[in-house]
Amino acid sequence: MDQLKRTVLFEKHQQLQAKSIGFGGWEMPVQYEGIIKEHQACRQDAALFDISHMGEFFYEGNLEESGVNEVSTTDFVALPVGKCKYGFLLNEKGGVIDDLIVYKLSPNRLMFVVNAARIDADFQQIKSHIKSGIFEDKSNVTAKIDIQGPKSKALLQTLCSFDLDELQYFGFTETTLLDAPAIVSRTGYTGELGYELYIDNETAPKLWDQLIALGATPAGLGARDVLRMEMGYSLYGHELDETITPLEASLGFFVKFNRPYIGKEALEIQKKEGIPRKIIAFSTRTKRAPRHGFEIFQNGQKIGMVTSGTFSPSVGEGIGLGLVTCAQYQQGEPLEIKNERGAVAIYETTLPFYKKS
Repeated sequence: MDQLKRTVLFEKHQQLQAKSIGFGGWEMPVQYEGIIKEHQACRQDAALFDISHMGEFFYEGNLEESGVNEVSTTDFVALPVGKCKYGFLLNEKGGVIDDLIVYKLSPNRLMFVVNAARIDADFQQIKSHIKSGIFEDKSNVTAKIDIQGPKSKALLQTLCSFDLDELQYFGFTETTLLDAPAIVSRTGYTGELGYELYIDNETAPKLWDQLIALGATPAGLGARDVLRMEMGYSLYGHELDETITPLEASLGFFVKFNRPYIGKEALEIQKKEGIPRKIIAFSTRTKRAPRHGFEIFQNGQKIGMVTSGTFSPSVGEGIGLGLVTCAQYQQGEPLEIKNERGAVAIYETTLPFYKKS
């Protein structure tokens, strides 16, 4: 088995006695003092995540004539400078090679932020369709630290000369943190106020220590997954992969049909003829947690599979997402999930699972 890679913050995680797991080819902290405590820190205070395993690509060139604007569902030409946007790299069948966020740094500069396990596939996919300009993978020299939670702005502001009140949701700024160049974006995946910080590898450990000294709680992948599940956000490798289209993943809101891009024709056919599968959201109404891979049954027939599931501390019950076959699925009819230990009734609901009071 290939050796797992480590981020520049690995020693910090060891000092904090974090439990680690392999994730996307990386040895990453799954929890420090406990998932529930870290989850609550994000919902009530400020939590700190090492996301340096994710990839960062940079493009500079003509956005309209280089071919770069056709590689993604996001229209980079129309995207305002200083804004970032969620979108997809698709294959010709409309399947998702990756979901990503692209930052428009200037009229001719972009930063792509991609999932760790898809860095190589994404880079080759984009590079193969660009006819001009400079396209670089700077994942190995870029660290990423996310601070999320209602107190995140107050903590971060003490280290940032830029007025964070000026950042709108999905806006960002190029500024400095600890005297080093940094990108600070008003983005996140927890449903809370939060920021994502891109910084060089040398500055990242100092920034991590400073934010903890100011009161942020380090949180691992375990809390991160529960937080994103409570919001109903899709995760690559679960709700999304190269066989699932954004329309099947119930993410059609992020797909436009007013310009050409790879995979558009396949999506147009699905839009016209109907999708064969779709994602549903459900709860167990008990503390029983559904898990990825559990089978979904309706009227005695297997109609799909759980793609993500967990126990939600905020909701107080098991929550999940599942991919079901539309031809078999009957809305309103009873559903259950099964594994080798038995069956559990589930109940369809709407997203997000967690709503602030």
